[in-house]
Amino acid sequence: MGANTHRYEPESLEPVAVSLEAELRGRFVRRYKRFCADIETDGGEAITVHCANPGSMLGFNRPGAAVRCSTSDNPKRKLRHTLEMMRIGRIWVGLQTQRANAVVARVLDAGALPASSAYPHVRRDVRVAGSSRLDLALAGHPHDPRTLYLEVKSVTLGEAGLARFPDSVTERGRRHVETLARLRRAGNRAVLLFLVQRADCDRVAPADDIDPAYGESLRAACAEGVETLALGARVTSRSISVERTIPVVL
Repeated sequence: MGANTHRYEPESLEPVAVSLEAELRGRFVRRYKRFCADIETDGGEAITVHCANPGSMLGFNRPGAAVRCSTSDNPKRKLRHTLEMMRIGRIWVGLQTQRANAVVARVLDAGALPASSAYPHVRRDVRVAGSSRLDLALAGHPHDPRTLYLEVKSVTLGEAGLARFPDSVTERGRRHVETLARLRRAGNRAVLLFLVQRADCDRVAPADDIDPAYGESLRAACAEGVETLALGARVTSRSISVERTIPVVL
């Protein structure tokens, strides 16, 4: 991993929080079938919950670790509860990757990021380059006619202050990076945003030992002008709060 850092200038952010209800307490037992996990509730009941995380969740195979789950009353759901977070040391780590887009959307709505403020028009789940999709497209900046395309990645893997992405080989993630590079070559702004769902990391880097092709694609895209940004979030049983930007080290 090189020493180059691609980032916006570090800046303190006014905390932007997304409310979260994760009242079901328990202990982690195991994850299986990719999207299922077994837990034992504090009341001693063994239940299966939904695990909305497509990655490997490397570092979170911790039987006995404290977890929190949300609850849905949707009768069409097969599993009523969703694994939201796990306690690692003194912090909660958010494991529900689908929360990331909602959190970033709230940050954008609040105008908390100067680099992406002043865009009055925001589209979500945007189809680009045929069948490819990106999370957000921002337009209408009063001084910049370019569209800003933005892809969000939820980051959970971390150690010794360094967050890393991805936690497993991700061809889909690499395609997103390559799509951003194509859009940048076409004259647009293109941003890859990492949301680090743990408060114990102060920088983020590609996990070259896990997926070297992803790191290579990311560095090549940045060399062509794709921008990177990382937000550090504090996770509690009641909210996910973005409090700061952190460097992306390539």
